[in-house]
Order: sequence, then structure tokens, then C-alpha cells
Amino acid sequence: MVNMNNENDELEMEITNDENVEIEETELEEEEEMSSDKLKKLREKLARCNDEKKEILDESQRAKADFLNARKRLEEEKVRDRVRQRIQHVEELLPLCDSFQMAMKDKDAWEQAPESWRKGVEGINMQLMRIIDSYEVSVINAEGETFDPMRHEAVGTEEVEDKKKQDVVISVVQNGYEMNVGDKTELIRPAKVTTGIVKE
Repeated sequence: MVNMNNENDELEMEITNDENVEIEETELEEEEEMSSDKLKKLREKLARCNDEKKEILDESQRAKADFLNARKRLEEEKVRDRVRQRIQHVEELLPLCDSFQMAMKDKDAWEQAPESWRKGVEGINMQLMRIIDSYEVSVINAEGETFDPMRHEAVGTEEVEDKKKQDVVISVVQNGYEMNVGDKTELIRPAKVTTGIVKE
């Protein structure tokens, strides 16, 4: 009788154990599914975060590039403004240069003026030319050059016999000026010139 009860108890325990094992396995499967779902969701979230991070980095790099380009354009514009101001100041001084050139070009009148007066005028002219030079401006030495419409303005012609002097600057009526700007040269004013034309 005792044996029978023991066997029944053992049998019940085995059944209970089997049921518990089944329940645990089911719970484990459910937990694995939940874990798998959680893991899948976490991976999806990580992928979204990585995409957002990449997008933010791209936007940040574009913003940085835009900023650097804007700063570069602003610096270039400042340089151009300074050049324009220099050119404008020189243009305001050019009528004085022309007046000195005309006064000293008339040799007869120049020689008749008192020497002290001539020295004074030459001294003032030298001061003016130093100011012009400080702006890195130089006179276009056109006489004898082949006519260049980019640097010269023809205001007349002079007949010449030598064919080599055809389209060559014979005389300068009004000096031209150009300014060095970095590695380039900016024309401020073309030289007004007469050019040679061969007699027919």
C-alpha cells in the first residue's frame, strides 16, 4: 500500500514536472519571441538613429561649407572694395596729373618761367607722383608701342613713311594709368594717343 502511494506520488510528480517543463519551455519560447521582437525593434531604432546621425552630419558639413564659402566671398568682396576705393581715389587725382603734364609739356612756356617756379612745380609734381606710386599705379608708357585697344584710346592719326610705324603709337595726348592688383594689372584709364598711318 505504501509502495503504491509512493508510486502514485512519483507519477504525479513526474506529470507535474513534465507540465512544469512544458510551461517553462513555452515561457522560454515566448520570452525568446519577445526578446527577438525587442531586439528587432532595437535594431530598427539603431538604424533610424544612424540615419538621423548621418543626416545631421551631412547638414552640418553643408552648413560649414556654406559658411566657409560665404566668408571667402566676403573676404574677396572686401578686397574688391578696397581696390575700387583705391582706383576711385587715383581717378580723383588724375586731373592734377594731367595739369602738371600739360604745364611741363609746353617746352617754350616752361623755359620762360622762372627757374625757382619751375623747381617748385616739379617738386609738387614729384609729391603727387609719389602718392600715385604708393597706390601701385604706373603711367602707361605708350609711345613707340603697337596700338592696343585694351590700353590705348586713339584720338587721331599721324602720317608716317616707315611701314613699321603703321598702327604704332606716335605721340601721347594724355597719359594712361594702370594699377597692380596682386598678380593682375587693372586699367584705370587708357592712354589717349595718335597712331601712325602710312602715306599712300
